[in-house]
Amino acid sequence: MYKVIIGVVIAAAIMIIGFMIIDPKVNTNQQANTTDVSGTSGGSAYTIEGEVNKPGTYMLSENITMADLIRAGGGTTNNADDLAFFEDATLKSGNTYYITSKFDNTDVCNNSEIAKVNINTDTADKLTDVNGITSSIASSIVSYRTSNGTFKTLEQLMEVYGIGNATYRKIRNYVVLHA
Repeated sequence: MYKVIIGVVIAAAIMIIGFMIIDPKVNTNQQANTTDVSGTSGGSAYTIEGEVNKPGTYMLSENITMADLIRAGGGTTNNADDLAFFEDATLKSGNTYYITSKFDNTDVCNNSEIAKVNINTDTADKLTDVNGITSSIASSIVSYRTSNGTFKTLEQLMEVYGIGNATYRKIRNYVVLHA
């Protein structure tokens, strides 16, 4: 009986090691995607996605800027749209930040930039050019920026009435923050 149990444990270990060799990106530890670049234990978690060299979650000190998070993520790629973020924007811990692309990643033959609208300066009519921004959402965006000032991050769009996760994900590649 003991020999069978030992044999099963050994076979399972060999299979796990085999799968890890086949796909080394498989993490055996949930914390494997979190990198501490603050130089201290502790800190706050910030996640960056999109056009950065090393997307992931990073443990950084409080009150960091977008430039700090981008630096932790290994910098932006050549396809990053630098009009879609402010490097000096102060970030909130626990949030995920997205760096948009200039070109459509799904069309490898296309070399023209994605047509985008500026959520800080364009009129409500112009904002509706983006599929997913209805006239009521465009009015809410204009009202939000009038009441709260300019958008400092794309993620602030989720604070606008009528924009949830699904709408945000649909429109985030088609907006910029500055010219």
